[in-house]
Amino acid sequence: MTVFNSPSFDSHELVAFKEDAHSGLRAIIAVHNTALGPALGGCRFYPYGSDEQALEDVLRLSRGMSYKSALARLPLGGGKAVIIGDPARQKSRQLLLAMGEFIAGLNGQYITAEDSGTGVADMKVIGERTTYVSGVMDGSRFGGDPSPYTAQGVFCGIRAALAFRHKANSLKGVRVAIQGAGSVGRHLTALLVAAGAEVFIADINAANLELAQALGAKTVAVADVLSMDVDVLAPCAMGAVIDEQTVGVIKAGIVAGAANNQLANAIQGEQLRQLGILYAPDFVINAGGIIDVYYQRAEGSSEKSAAHVETIADTLQRIFRRAEHTGETTARVAELLAEERFLAPVKIAAA
Repeated sequence: MTVFNSPSFDSHELVAFKEDAHSGLRAIIAVHNTALGPALGGCRFYPYGSDEQALEDVLRLSRGMSYKSALARLPLGGGKAVIIGDPARQKSRQLLLAMGEFIAGLNGQYITAEDSGTGVADMKVIGERTTYVSGVMDGSRFGGDPSPYTAQGVFCGIRAALAFRHKANSLKGVRVAIQGAGSVGRHLTALLVAAGAEVFIADINAANLELAQALGAKTVAVADVLSMDVDVLAPCAMGAVIDEQTVGVIKAGIVAGAANNQLANAIQGEQLRQLGILYAPDFVINAGGIIDVYYQRAEGSSEKSAAHVETIADTLQRIFRRAEHTGETTARVAELLAEERFLAPVKIAAA
């Protein structure tokens, strides 16, 4: 496994590997940039097809966390962890404890939280071996789970995109296709349905679909969700779903979802722009979770967290306007704004 030759290596400050035969743990932690503060990012548990795929994912995700925190005006850097394996079959207390020891051994260079394949209960176990864990708040409304705040941010972002593109202030009758009915997708569905939107949702997990249906969503086939004739496409599953094959089938005028790294590469950002599709950069619109996790560690209130999440809409509006003015893609504009903030101290938005 050659880190330096990876196309996703971006002068990362740290890439650490751990293999523990006793527990079955195989994991990678990547820290991208700590110019603004300690690296914080979720721990993903996923059955990657190869070690190389896992490395690419952790490198891309950690870089995205640097940009996400910068644009959310948080004093945090970007990091990520991936555990290679099927969480449904391989997750165990022993493995999670070993992951906690791995994180503890980095002496605060990386702080973990929930991500795909992990939840609050897992963070509690990891937290038995390290203090560098977040996403756990006993007694709070969601127990420390940041997913509802991620969904809130995406909801705010969809409203901002509709306001920019259509000057619309209401979601009533707006058709939204959501790819992925996991924790974020379900919370987003509830918010959209309550606002009067017509929601279509696809997922490979039948249990997830049943929960989404109970909220008022209509289910569609996974193979059809990207090409649906809707107003908004919200990718809320895994990354790289918009690639050279799928970009041409998108009929939605807006792409605004919670998944990380939705574009396979920068070319798709330009293709969306040429097709007249407004793209809400994923590392901007899905920042609600990291905002909530920050306030958990800073002992802030849920009200402060929710108010900060609402500022995602303003950031997106700024990106949309600048992209329209310069002719650049929204993704590139967002990256440039984040890179500007790497060089200057951030101020937490007033709650």
